[in-house]
Amino acid sequence: MEKRVLFRSRWLPWALILPQMLIIGIFFFWPASQALLQSLQQEDAFGMSREFVGLDNFRRLFNDPTYHASFKITAQFSVLVAVIGLSLSLVLAIFADRVVRGAMVYKTLLIMPYAVAPAIAGVLWVFIFSPSIGVLSYGLGQLGYNWNHLMNEGQAMALIVIASVWKQISYNFLFFLAGLQSIPKSLIEAASIDGAGPWRRFWSIQLPLLSPTTFFLLVINIVYAFFDTFGIIDAMTSGGPGQATSILVYKVYQDGFKSLDLGGSAAQSVILMMIVVALTVVQFRYVEKKVQY
Repeated sequence: MEKRVLFRSRWLPWALILPQMLIIGIFFFWPASQALLQSLQQEDAFGMSREFVGLDNFRRLFNDPTYHASFKITAQFSVLVAVIGLSLSLVLAIFADRVVRGAMVYKTLLIMPYAVAPAIAGVLWVFIFSPSIGVLSYGLGQLGYNWNHLMNEGQAMALIVIASVWKQISYNFLFFLAGLQSIPKSLIEAASIDGAGPWRRFWSIQLPLLSPTTFFLLVINIVYAFFDTFGIIDAMTSGGPGQATSILVYKVYQDGFKSLDLGGSAAQSVILMMIVVALTVVQFRYVEKKVQY
């Protein structure tokens, strides 16, 4: 029987949700409306004069080859971060779920990267892979592989993917571990008695039951790759070498704060917001159908 909460007062429900609605309105709807308005205008570097130009900012963007390249870079980066991050987190969660002795120590160590700020995470990996003083770059050099992400575009992309995955892996790990621990042990034991091996138990029982968690983390990781990796990229490569690691959110910063193209930067932010909303809708509309609740 469904249990419902009935409010005797008509204004009490609205009063309870008012703080959240104020936060959403002030920090999302108001900036979004300002960005939409600014994308239709051309402003000077100091915002002292404005001219309405309609869709000229958007036309200029779609005719810009560097903006097209930024789309490709962002798609590649977001897919790598989401796929590698989710895969590694799931493997770590499976092993942590099986640990009996010292389980709390392992889990605590795996959670720690989430407490590190994105910029700090970027600086940490820059030191590790520094061409001159980096430990891992020195080790790669000893193996005959010359590492210099300041000059090599592929290495720069690999470096920001590594740092971004490392930063987000704790968040994914927590949810996967909670999902694994919520699976009834009786199902696993019954499959073992029937002769199912570890791989068969994981593929037939654990993975399908983890589909709601996996779907949730897929959406979160896509949004993370689009927005929350700005600090990592700024601290590590600043979009370089050239524009090899300049994803869409970083290009908004470059054009708006460095090139002082306020109208074009606002147009980019509107397009980026529409892309993320569209990806989220597509995931909920089509991917969620394969989720087993």
